[in-house]
Amino acid sequence: MPHAIGDVFKALARPNVGLMLILGFSSGLPFMLIGNTLAFWLAEDGIKLAVIGFLSWIGLTYSVKFLWGAVVDRLPAPVLGFLGRRRGWMVITQLAVGAGLLGMASVDPRTQLGALVAFGLLTGVGAAAQDTVIDAWRIETAAGPEELGLLTASYSLGYRVALIATEALILLLATAVGWPAAYAVYGALMLLGVAAALLAREPARADAVMEAKGRLALAKPLAAFGDAVVGPFIAFFHTYGWAMAALMLGMITFYHLCDYMRGPMSNPYYAALGIGKPTIAWVRATIGLGGTLAGIALAGVSLVRLGLRFTLVLGAVLQPLGIGAFALLGWHGGDFPLFTAGPVTLTAFEAIMAFDALAIGYSGVALVSFMSSLTSLGYTATQYALLTSALTWTGKTLKGFSGEIVQTLQQGRAGLDGYALFYLLSAAIGLPAILLCLILAARRPAAVPAPA
Repeated sequence: MPHAIGDVFKALARPNVGLMLILGFSSGLPFMLIGNTLAFWLAEDGIKLAVIGFLSWIGLTYSVKFLWGAVVDRLPAPVLGFLGRRRGWMVITQLAVGAGLLGMASVDPRTQLGALVAFGLLTGVGAAAQDTVIDAWRIETAAGPEELGLLTASYSLGYRVALIATEALILLLATAVGWPAAYAVYGALMLLGVAAALLAREPARADAVMEAKGRLALAKPLAAFGDAVVGPFIAFFHTYGWAMAALMLGMITFYHLCDYMRGPMSNPYYAALGIGKPTIAWVRATIGLGGTLAGIALAGVSLVRLGLRFTLVLGAVLQPLGIGAFALLGWHGGDFPLFTAGPVTLTAFEAIMAFDALAIGYSGVALVSFMSSLTSLGYTATQYALLTSALTWTGKTLKGFSGEIVQTLQQGRAGLDGYALFYLLSAAIGLPAILLCLILAARRPAAVPAPA
């Protein structure tokens, strides 16, 4: 890591770091639009909570990223192959996401729910494949561990800005022009990612390996198929051993599970608390964004000063604390002031949102940094996709039942107690992640190996 201030600015001025910021934004843009924000739209249109929960399964497209990884690792991009394997697939997947969002904008969920799901699936497949190829480019284009850290931080920042835009700013836009027009605007914003992909350079090291594997595919197609599908798994378990690989996959699986679980019910909960869309948007775009940036910055400092093991454990602890704090709002019956200083009043909702954003920002950088260090050149997209599939599969499956769980907890209880208990349950799901992080910290070497 650079030490002098001049070195820091030189590092941040690298072209790849700026492009990574835009690509991170492009990667994060569709995530909430087929998740929590879509749940808000559907709730306002009178769709039942159980249906909203089930529709969150659109996000399962993220949970089979290893399939998309095998495709982008082994097949040249159709039509746009002249851009290179990584850049060509980036543009194709970004255009698919944009088309899916524009399709969602063109239908009415109350009368065309099936069409909305179909366009949502197109968006989800495009988004998951886009994530896979951008992650591969980020890892392969890094000149070394230092630049990989910079690119990871830049990616995380761009991704979090996109989440703010699609969780907060879109609420203001939807209030002004309606949900369909808001989705159309965000579909058009995918062109930013296309521009960044066109300006990016194809990673030369990875191209050489991919070309060699392409020649293998022509000479021995069966061997090449096995290498594409099974090779990444064999290489991963061979590198770390079965016990350590299983431990790492288990930890990754549980790490964000508490956050995934509460996701679809967040916006319906805020609406039930009587908090309006403009207030939610303002808090997310100001206090929430500040908390996210603070979390990303603190994670960067923690990784350098305290190491990855400590950062992973602390991130696992912070998440359930932030999520469980939301139960206070339900038990109180709504938002309430914590303290007042002159004309300024800090409410419980604002404070909890700030801490939650810090916790998610911090833990996100810690986990992405950890996973980025585990891949092997030649299998970058597939192996990283395997890790992110482990991260998302359980969470995106279980969160589909979140609406049913809230409705069950609401039976026989007054007010918002059902929601409060649901948030405590979600927080408790984070406990296995803490335990697995502690076991991993005790067994894993302090230094994480750089990508091969």
